[in-house]
Amino acid sequence: MGRVPLQIYPTLLVCEHCDTVCQRRPLSRGQFARCERCAAVLYRSERQDVDHWLALTITAAIAFVIANVCPVVSVDLQGLHNQATLWQSMAALAHGTAAPIALPAALAVIVVPFLQISMLSWVLLFARSGKRAPGFVPLIRVLVALRPWSMVEVCLLGILVAIIKLSSYLHVVADAGMWASAVLTVLITMIASRDLEWLWPLTEPQRGAKVEAQSERTSQA
Repeated sequence: MGRVPLQIYPTLLVCEHCDTVCQRRPLSRGQFARCERCAAVLYRSERQDVDHWLALTITAAIAFVIANVCPVVSVDLQGLHNQATLWQSMAALAHGTAAPIALPAALAVIVVPFLQISMLSWVLLFARSGKRAPGFVPLIRVLVALRPWSMVEVCLLGILVAIIKLSSYLHVVADAGMWASAVLTVLITMIASRDLEWLWPLTEPQRGAKVEAQSERTSQA
């Protein structure tokens, strides 16, 4: 017997919560579709601004670089001055009694945000022209899997607690890395929590060809 070709139904969508098959319908800006059975959000409007999402991602990349390069806090004690970056803080954890949590902390605070920003930037750069980036499918799956592991806000809260406790004994000043981490916390939440589902129909090969044709017509006009 010959192989039966795989049938693809782009107009249908399966709810990830109750496995109900739903019909995909076009939405206006700001609208979202819910499952008829469990009322879970299935997908949001496909007209979301990719350029706006990409701009936020690039801004998050800049904040990430500043947060990792610039010192987070500066400590003064009787004329002695010392500064610490996020990398130095993770290294200090590795040499203390909290060594077992040094690697998970580095993954959650540094590695995972870096992967989220870099992979999302790669996907969105191609999505601007209606194309699917190389490795689109595995990248989307990894981005979804990384959402629970990004914990920049936990690190920021820990830094704030440390500053408050140390301020009673030392002169502690929050540096640029601290403020960049605060900005990064907001930006990571904004870009990583967005619905990735709508990127699938937005980057369909046929739609990408239509986008290129429209751009060519515009340039000729």
